[in-house]
Amino acid sequence: MAIFDKKINPRRQKFRETKTAERAQKIKTVFSPKMKLGLFFAFLFALAATALMSLEFQGGSIVWVGAQKTAALLIVISLITATACAYVVCFKRRVSEKPLRTLSICVMFLLLLTVTRAASIDYKWLSLVTGTAVVCAVILAITYDRRFALGMSLFYVILAALAAPPERSAELFAVMMAGVAVCCFSLQDIRTRMKLIEVSTYSAMAVVAMSLAFGMLKGVKLPDMIGNAGSAGFVTFFVGVIIQGFLPVIERIFNIATSTTLLFYSDANQPLLRKLAIEAPGTYSHSLLIGSIAEKAAEAIGSNGLLARVGCYYHDVGKIQKADYFVENQNGMGNKHDSLSPAMSNLVITNHIKNGTELAREYGIPPLIRDFISTHHGTTVVKYFYEQAKRKAEQRGESVSPNDFRYPGPKPQTKEQAIVMLIDGCEGAVRAAQDLTQPKISGIVHSIAMQRLQDGQFDDCEMTLKELSFVEDEIIRSLAAHHHGRIAYPESDEDNGKNSRQKSKKAKKNKPKPADTQQDTTDSAAKDTLQQPDRPEDSTRLPADKTQNPGDPPDSDKPADKEA
Repeated sequence: MAIFDKKINPRRQKFRETKTAERAQKIKTVFSPKMKLGLFFAFLFALAATALMSLEFQGGSIVWVGAQKTAALLIVISLITATACAYVVCFKRRVSEKPLRTLSICVMFLLLLTVTRAASIDYKWLSLVTGTAVVCAVILAITYDRRFALGMSLFYVILAALAAPPERSAELFAVMMAGVAVCCFSLQDIRTRMKLIEVSTYSAMAVVAMSLAFGMLKGVKLPDMIGNAGSAGFVTFFVGVIIQGFLPVIERIFNIATSTTLLFYSDANQPLLRKLAIEAPGTYSHSLLIGSIAEKAAEAIGSNGLLARVGCYYHDVGKIQKADYFVENQNGMGNKHDSLSPAMSNLVITNHIKNGTELAREYGIPPLIRDFISTHHGTTVVKYFYEQAKRKAEQRGESVSPNDFRYPGPKPQTKEQAIVMLIDGCEGAVRAAQDLTQPKISGIVHSIAMQRLQDGQFDDCEMTLKELSFVEDEIIRSLAAHHHGRIAYPESDEDNGKNSRQKSKKAKKNKPKPADTQQDTTDSAAKDTLQQPDRPEDSTRLPADKTQNPGDPPDSDKPADKEA
């Protein structure tokens, strides 16, 4: 009956359709070819780990433990591996979508388990087992983040305890978890060369304390207890020294850049940044400004602020090759695009992505930073030249597709890249606007953010609407602070009289001769107009707040005065 027909609000219906589409997309992602390849690597790891643990060293030879124990190991290891895969999909989906990263983690686990299994042959080497767990935690914390490192290290510790002698499994599990937990909680960022040594020292202290506690619980003799705890602590401490030396190799294998590397590439003396500052100074200034804003915005949502800042420094290096085709570098010269067709201008503008990527590769910039060059415009439309082409096409009775005026992409893949894209567009739009106020800046920023969102530019970066709102607020706050107003400095009567006498003497000295051109006379009149704001007729030429009073700050502050 019609009386039971439930009326659905159009907004709610749209929400349901959106959620249904999101669920379908998640299911589709789980069964994507890349995800299947990653799961295949995990399956191979489970088989290899089972084969490794089903071999024992007895009487000087390696023997097989038997079919029953092997089957039991396969079931246990498969369940642990499946749980780890689910954890990765839920909390680090991007890893599961990159088979090479999945493979690198599986290979690392397998190598560390091999060391654990080899150390189990003789109890004198069991302290190495603790070191393998800390190695796993440190590498994952450097490569990804602390939460992911703690979760994945837990799975490794379970497997390592399974690979160790049964009578020492509980003790080793507790000792390894103590070192892993301290390591993951203390290793947030590597900004100094001593950070890894500091973290490994803390982990070694936790390992020693846990080892001594278990020794006392089991009634181990004091010399043996101190020896076991000391060897485990030494191995844990030595892990930091080893990884410090292999840090460049780890960065290359996992395609990451630690804070130490990022700080190195943020140095203004880097050859590519110096080239940008010399050949495209306007672009360089723009990059520095949005870099400081991007760092604050990224930190506001818990992302890597240093990475966002360094990415901003390099995002426009492609403009070096044709710097004078970009307005920030023209410095009052004629606009070269006036002599080009919209299609040709679009080609020049969009080519700075390709040129920048090639230039960054030539200068050895890490891939993690190079990605900001290719993604900072995503697949957005070059609107200015698209509108020009559209008007000309309409006059000829033709049509133009916006896809012909899109950047090549790809879209931002991380939150840091999305932040740089948004700030890059907002800073340019705010700079072009007149009579800026905070509400006007807020409107510009929100409008650009919504345009990017509706155009699908944030689809691949996992940024939530809440995070986007926080980023908007930080951009508005920073741009409003940068484009702040000024008040005119008050001047005293004494200064007025002194400056007037100086101007009078200067005017007599520089009195134009009859042979001077009309242009010189005009220039002198213009100078007098700016130098004598007290004259009534001057108020018709320049607003009172834009004249330069004798007590005004130096010329470097003039642009800010005009904005006020």
